Amino acid sequence: MHQEPEQSAVRRILRFLKGSATIPRTRWTARQFWRPTPGSVFSLLLGLTLFGVGEAFLLVADLGATPWTVLAQGLSLRTDLSIGWVTFGVSTLVLLLWIPLRQKPGLGTLANIVVIALVLDLAYSWLPVPAGLGLRYLFVFLGIGLIGLGSGFYLTAGHGPGPRDGWMTGLHHRTGRPVAQIRLGIEIVVLTVGFLLGGTVGIGTALFALLIGQSVALGLTLVRHVVPPAQPHAPQV
Repeated sequence: MHQEPEQSAVRRILRFLKGSATIPRTRWTARQFWRPTPGSVFSLLLGLTLFGVGEAFLLVADLGATPWTVLAQGLSLRTDLSIGWVTFGVSTLVLLLWIPLRQKPGLGTLANIVVIALVLDLAYSWLPVPAGLGLRYLFVFLGIGLIGLGSGFYLTAGHGPGPRDGWMTGLHHRTGRPVAQIRLGIEIVVLTVGFLLGGTVGIGTALFALLIGQSVALGLTLVRHVVPPAQPHAPQV
């Protein structure tokens, strides 16, 4: 008698842990890139803030960060600029690469450049350096989790992709290559350049590559459960 409810609960948990396969529309999702609402702006800024803090956790753990942060770290070591300023510069440069690809930026694109760079700089300077290896691993998993949750809020805001995502989709449309191939190629090139410049590549980088997809899917699921879905609009007559 009790097995069916228990099995049903297990299925619900497994379905939840699987995460969302699509980007859901929520009640705060903007209808257009450049027409913000209070809810969409809140979602966008909250998501980008969590994203930047997550990047900082990975960086402070010193076990290897995301490919783009490895590049920023390497450039920071070579230029004596802060991680935040380098991240800002790299994002701006990538945005300029949208021009030949005829990509159109949105409010989220510009906010991505400014907010993540600012938050990453502040969080990296404030976070304590973990004392032991166990705490460093904890920082890595916290960073991946925060980036996934931040992505859930940021992506459901509906204000357009960040510079790196837009570059990826632009190359996909221009070359006809699968998105997965283009994303992998970009990440490999960025990671290689960052490593050659002195950025830290390690187990944290590998864990990020393995877990970030599932983390984003879970982040989208959490946001979908926290925020009611968008209501369909009645047809105009």
